[in-house]
Amino acid sequence: MSGDNSCLDMSVPLRNLLNSVKCIRDRVQDGESTESNDSFSLQNFWDTLSQAVKAISQETTKLSLAFSKPPLPSPQDVETLAESIQKCILALSTVYYWLPKDQGMTLRRVVRDATTEVLDGIVQLIDIILNSPFQSLSQEQLTTTGGVWSSCDQFAHLPRDNQAAVLEALASCIGVVKDAIEEMEQAQAERHDPFSDVLDEEDLDSRGNQDTYWSESDRQLMAPCQGLMKASAACLKKLSAAVKANGKVDAPENIAQLDDLADISKEISPSVDDLALSLYPPMDYSGVEHNACKLASVLKKVLEITRACHVCLEGDLNWVQFLDGAVDHNLQKVKAMTPGSS
Repeated sequence: MSGDNSCLDMSVPLRNLLNSVKCIRDRVQDGESTESNDSFSLQNFWDTLSQAVKAISQETTKLSLAFSKPPLPSPQDVETLAESIQKCILALSTVYYWLPKDQGMTLRRVVRDATTEVLDGIVQLIDIILNSPFQSLSQEQLTTTGGVWSSCDQFAHLPRDNQAAVLEALASCIGVVKDAIEEMEQAQAERHDPFSDVLDEEDLDSRGNQDTYWSESDRQLMAPCQGLMKASAACLKKLSAAVKANGKVDAPENIAQLDDLADISKEISPSVDDLALSLYPPMDYSGVEHNACKLASVLKKVLEITRACHVCLEGDLNWVQFLDGAVDHNLQKVKAMTPGSS
């Protein structure tokens, strides 16, 4: 009976810690950062944040080890561990809030997501310890502890300013668009039914040629659609090069312009995916035109914002104008091949 009471006593500070970490995590996800501060130092922010993350990793290790083998820690030891972890977590969240919005919303989202990931991992670890037999180290506990370490380690590789954060966001978009283009080219190159790898023979037979193969007019319509997709990839690559070469984080206005580029560029990859999906047979021309118009509109907006941004120097106007014309050209072709579909 006394053993049961001991386990019960130990679970109380852990449950309190669990609730505290969840509350802090929710505030980090939804809370606002501090206002602009003239004395803010980005270097000092990263140095302090790194120390906070290192402390969390160490305290998490202590907690996991305490419940990895007998003897069980005393309720007082568990209370001390819980207090230490809570102190470290509060320090991490406090430092996160130091980062003002005018240092870049893209950068802030990256730090917020990384911070939330650490807190999520600690929530999982505490939950596993509470719901596992004490004095036994489960594989799940080992895996989750390793997950917290990994989440902490990633802070060393986060972008250090908004220019780097925007470049990272653009690289992610480029990867998605490139994959969509390659998948569509592969589907076209394959002579068999593009759905043959996901349908069995009976389903293929029941679909009939009309539903499973592209007609000649379908293939003709695909050409300008793929032109729009390729223009998307070219736009992202050129924009990324301009941000890398000319992007500045020396003034709030320049930082905000980089955020605008990142935000509008994020709309490219889902628009490319929507257009690519609508090209598979049976092709609905109305849907294809709608998605082509949507992608073209996003690209025109990206180019418009780029033209007005500090990253666009005089020499960059050539590729901006060229891609603007390429978008118009391909969209006109799509509309010409889908008469009356809109």
